[in-house]
Amino acid sequence: MLVKPEASGYFVTGSDTDVGKTYIACQIVQQLRAAGFEVETRKPAESGCIPGPQGELLTHDAAALQRANGESEPIERITAYRFRAALAPHRAARLEGQTLLMENLIDACARDHDDRCLIVEGAGGFYSPLAENGLNADLAGALQLPVIIVVHDRIGAVNQALMTSQAVTSRHLRVAAIILNQVTPMTNPDMDNAADLQPHCDLPVLRCAHGAILPPLFGATNG
Repeated sequence: MLVKPEASGYFVTGSDTDVGKTYIACQIVQQLRAAGFEVETRKPAESGCIPGPQGELLTHDAAALQRANGESEPIERITAYRFRAALAPHRAARLEGQTLLMENLIDACARDHDDRCLIVEGAGGFYSPLAENGLNADLAGALQLPVIIVVHDRIGAVNQALMTSQAVTSRHLRVAAIILNQVTPMTNPDMDNAADLQPHCDLPVLRCAHGAILPPLFGATNG
């Protein structure tokens, strides 16, 4: 079952941190571009940035999104708020004497072109703190984009996927797909989280093997 791509875009969230959201988000951007969509990317806040030679903060996730989108956007537009400490963005901002508010992040996700598909990547899990006054869930709700959930494909993934899906729908948002991403190599060949998950949710469930290309997520745009 494939997703019909929507021109509005998608909010990419995780069941937890370190589940490979950026890796998957970049492949989603590339798939949309291949389908003929013009794309804008946003990761409004990124922590754990490294000081560069000119004192600028070098990003990892935003730089990957920039490359995936053909270098069409400056880093400053993709990630407006960049912090050194590898902590939740609001806490990393405090360490630099800043106050990060949800209003800042919503503004940072504004489109430059209304007719382009917007891909927004959150930070951490769906209920992870993102600003002094809000969670990733609050940003997703403000943007009203369909949500793609990325889950580490390991023992416990079915539980994580179903809980995150329920959390998303409780915010009156639509889950577009669940992607089981093998962040680390599969150690048990008998495990099949996709097969175990599918009977419990009426959603597209895709599996991305360790280090592999994401299988086609999007179906035809017509009909």
